[in-house]
Amino acid sequence: MPHVVVIGAGITGVTTAYALLNRGYSVTVIERQRYAGMETSFANGGQLSASNAEVWNSWSTILKGMKWMLKRDAPLLMSPTPTWHKCLWLGEFIFNIKNYRDNTLEITRLAIAARKHLFAIAERESIEFDHERRGILHIYRDKQSFEHALKVNAILVEGGLDRRPVTAAEVKSIEPTLHGDFFGGFFTPSDSTGDIHKFVSGLARACERRGARFVLDATVRRIARDGACRIQYSRETPSGVTHVDEIDADSVVVCAGSASRDLAAMLGDRLNVYPVKGYSITVHLDDERSQKAAPWVSLLDDAAKIVTSRLGAGRFRVAGTAEFNGMNRDIRQDRIRPLVDWTRTLFPSVDTSRVVPWAGLRPMMPNMMPRVGRGRMPGVFYNTGHGHLGWTLSAATAEMVAECLASEFGTGSNERLRLETKRAT
Repeated sequence: MPHVVVIGAGITGVTTAYALLNRGYSVTVIERQRYAGMETSFANGGQLSASNAEVWNSWSTILKGMKWMLKRDAPLLMSPTPTWHKCLWLGEFIFNIKNYRDNTLEITRLAIAARKHLFAIAERESIEFDHERRGILHIYRDKQSFEHALKVNAILVEGGLDRRPVTAAEVKSIEPTLHGDFFGGFFTPSDSTGDIHKFVSGLARACERRGARFVLDATVRRIARDGACRIQYSRETPSGVTHVDEIDADSVVVCAGSASRDLAAMLGDRLNVYPVKGYSITVHLDDERSQKAAPWVSLLDDAAKIVTSRLGAGRFRVAGTAEFNGMNRDIRQDRIRPLVDWTRTLFPSVDTSRVVPWAGLRPMMPNMMPRVGRGRMPGVFYNTGHGHLGWTLSAATAEMVAECLASEFGTGSNERLRLETKRAT
């Protein structure tokens, strides 16, 4: 079978490697970090959330971004410093407002399809990742935001999602630890949560058992297509010596998150991925009182743009915000503080004395759709640009791109997945 190089060992990279291995391909994964899942797949919000499939392309998003531009702790923060990349991305984002409904429907259906693949992988490979199948509860504080959410809910339900409105009393019944006054909410019992880093690490080990080779601490410097795909990469030793090596392959799949844009340029493709920074805190529940006071049901606070996940008995993940500030990975205290304050307000009995902050760059396409499928050159493929739904969509898009490769090599068997690939590209 052909040899395929996968660039990137985050959630999309390892699921892609696994899907290819299941079809008999020889797979090499190149990753610039020392371990798999150390960048955007390290400490995200943890939600496997078809209920969060609404794309962001709307005039209300644009207006909020303008209003919050100078508010350093705003849920959506747009750096006022102009760059050509940012301007182009925003222009295409606005252009895709007309596709809001169709893209939301497509993402909903893709997220629902992804579940069965991810759950099957975890069971087959015995991957423990603090999986909680208790649903996701969206909460709203006023009638206006709730009524807007009703319109969004109609699209999600049309896409096949089991999601229902709940009253303020039902909100408290679904998650009794929650403090505050709410107008109502929406509950999706089929959604779930888990520790993405544990899953990625476990799946990377499973890929190695199945014969995949992982080249770690390796930075891709050049990709050329000259008969075979030739990937040149460098590795630096602890003593500071840089070694340059090459790998020849029949195909390459770019799964490199926000770095995918530069790699695509090497291959003659335009991939308008923008890095949208998100933050999280992991609250360590070190005492019995905190463990009882923290929620088990996953939450999404629409006004604050904050999501939560319970990761076993001893950890509570709180994540959110979107920051448009280029490839900046700084963890800013003024962006972490709102997450801590939100936790203290809604769960006052949770001890926040031991909180671990984190920031990661979500790779977002301007239409909020992942880029899945063929590149311009033969043997070049992409599975990237999943934005805030990489964890949710990856198991499905991995199958899609693997089928796309199989069709090129004459071994494809799933016409539906090929059609989905074409739509998502």
